[in-house]
Amino acid sequence: MHAMNSRALLAIVTMLVAVLMAPSGIAQAQTKASSTVDCAALADMKIENTNLLSAGLVPAKDGLPEYCRVLGYVRPAINFEIRLPAQGWNGKFYMAGCGGFCGTLNSDRPGQINAMNHGLARKYAVSTMDGGHWGASTSDGRWGFDNPVARADWGYRAVTETARVSKLAIDAFYKAAPTQSYFHGCSNGGRQAQMEASRFPDDFDGIISGAPSLDLTGGAGALFPWLTQADTGRDGKPIFSPSKRKLVEDAVAKACAGPDGLIEDPRTCRFKPASLKCKARDGSDCLTAAEVGVLEKWYGGPKSRTGKQLYPGGTPLGSEPFWPAWLLGNGTLPGAVMIFAREYVRYLAFVHAPGETYQVSEYRLDRDLPKARELSSTYDSASPDLSKFKEKGRKLLMYQGWADAIVTPFRTVDYYEAVEKAMGGQPATEAFFRLFMVPGMDHCGLSNAGTGIDQRGFDPLIALEQWVEQRTPPASLLATKSDKNGKALWTRPLCPYPQVATYKGSGDRQDAANWACARPNN
Repeated sequence: MHAMNSRALLAIVTMLVAVLMAPSGIAQAQTKASSTVDCAALADMKIENTNLLSAGLVPAKDGLPEYCRVLGYVRPAINFEIRLPAQGWNGKFYMAGCGGFCGTLNSDRPGQINAMNHGLARKYAVSTMDGGHWGASTSDGRWGFDNPVARADWGYRAVTETARVSKLAIDAFYKAAPTQSYFHGCSNGGRQAQMEASRFPDDFDGIISGAPSLDLTGGAGALFPWLTQADTGRDGKPIFSPSKRKLVEDAVAKACAGPDGLIEDPRTCRFKPASLKCKARDGSDCLTAAEVGVLEKWYGGPKSRTGKQLYPGGTPLGSEPFWPAWLLGNGTLPGAVMIFAREYVRYLAFVHAPGETYQVSEYRLDRDLPKARELSSTYDSASPDLSKFKEKGRKLLMYQGWADAIVTPFRTVDYYEAVEKAMGGQPATEAFFRLFMVPGMDHCGLSNAGTGIDQRGFDPLIALEQWVEQRTPPASLLATKSDKNGKALWTRPLCPYPQVATYKGSGDRQDAANWACARPNN
């Protein structure tokens, strides 16, 4: 008996020593156990119009903390995923949008665009959704075939409903509401961002809107069919030879680019496709008359039969490095614009969709664009009236590549200027809304093929945090051009429109410290 008491006493002393020597380890173990229980319990929450499917802890990996993963859907079909850091939550919420026609929970997409892990790595509670439907890819539009409920979910409901559920899960898990809430989306995600700013200003304190497809019924309803038809011959085959893309790229750069290889603003470029027209027979160093016609239509943008501009501009000068992905295809698949145009006119453009037998060649802008505009209230987020958003003290940071071949930068600039007019001028507008135009950048910065930065080259979230939380508006954003291996090549400021980055006249041009933001001379 005495021996047993001695052994028991020794065990107790050993345990006490362990506790005294490593109290944090015990506390962490207890916290982890508690997190496991609390996480699993989230699946049993009762949330209006919502079905929760599962909740479980995911171990830390690849720079991400351990987190509680919650899966579910808002009825009828808005699937969402919520990730809640098990420890060290920063007290904030970050939601990511989805690109194209959505259709999947793209939770682990690398990079910062449409990726909620960008926030999770910083200990944000994060979420995303699938737009309210399933699709074989982000360019699959079949879900919209005569389905007004799915169209509404994708058009405006998916983000605000997911934000509602996410905040309830955050409050249940941490026993506290987020101190700030942020949204970041690009392309269709940018359209979602603008929908939130204009229709649901209570959802987010700060919004990042990248290359927003603001006016979808104009972009997909006018620009995409126009670009497709411009490069389609009577035989149904492409007119422009992809082998001549580099010829055009080099000619445009020679005519328009500055000493750093960047086209600061394609609106100031005076390049004419006809300057490359063959003088005699066709060759690799010139364009046929038909190819010149294609480029004039691509650069000029949609026009009516009488020559009236139906949409502000087309594919910008300087976008040529990115044409293989968006306009020319890879020899097996057509360019993404052509695929989106086909899916849109078949399943989404009209109140009563024509279906899979309908061809883009049948679409007529003069006749069909007014019909497509009938769905503007469902799809479009181009209202310049952001008064409620401003009154609530919210902040909006928008960015757009000047070399974007799919969401024309001219529409984005038009929108910003319309907001300025509606909101009382530039000082009143820039107090809550700033637009950053990025020379040489592709759509959402998805490609590193050109002279400009890609999505790794800047971080608008840091700037938005400082604006919302410290009341410090972004005077510029730091851009870093890297090679394919991530090595920095140069840095430069991105400036709030209409300012542009201007070289100070001395020092290394590759260093952002030797540049300043200023209004252009013209």
